[in-house]
Amino acid sequence: MSRIGKKPIVIPSGVTINTKDNVVVVKGPKGELKQEIDRDITIEINGSELLLTRPTDQIRHRAMHGLYRSLINNLVTGVTTGYKRDLELVGVGFKASNIANVLDLALGYSHNIIFEIPKELKVTTLTEKGKNPIISLEGIDKQLIGQVAAKLRSLRKPEPYKGKGVKYVGEVLRRKAGKAAGK
Repeated sequence: MSRIGKKPIVIPSGVTINTKDNVVVVKGPKGELKQEIDRDITIEINGSELLLTRPTDQIRHRAMHGLYRSLINNLVTGVTTGYKRDLELVGVGFKASNIANVLDLALGYSHNIIFEIPKELKVTTLTEKGKNPIISLEGIDKQLIGQVAAKLRSLRKPEPYKGKGVKYVGEVLRRKAGKAAGK
């Protein structure tokens, strides 16, 4: 049986969970999120706990059991505390600035990249002297934050020799030695 799927989800105070036609709606202090689930997975709410059960031990049911438990738990965490993802621009002349939800990036190309952030997310940029610029993404939808952060990173992936590019804060890059020194 799925170890993750068996764990109950603790519903904090101020969060309401409704299910209708295989759609779970989670409302909390930070907003509202929806997730469609498989029709075979059943949801039981007992007081302040939510438990997911599956009908059989088929591989498909076992896979969906843990997946939907994790997705619903992410919704509950999102509407209570929210999520934050930080990216760091490593490289000489790399800059980031934002006006509302429009991000202006200078990543060493011949032109600046204008990137529009979805309205569900909040973006802030921080540039301190002597430090790399940092882009912070905040929101309640973990999937959306991860997708936007991955897209921003793909604009200039960190290269393995000097580590220049857009990377996540705390990401450890695998570095290569480069050319061996001459005679």
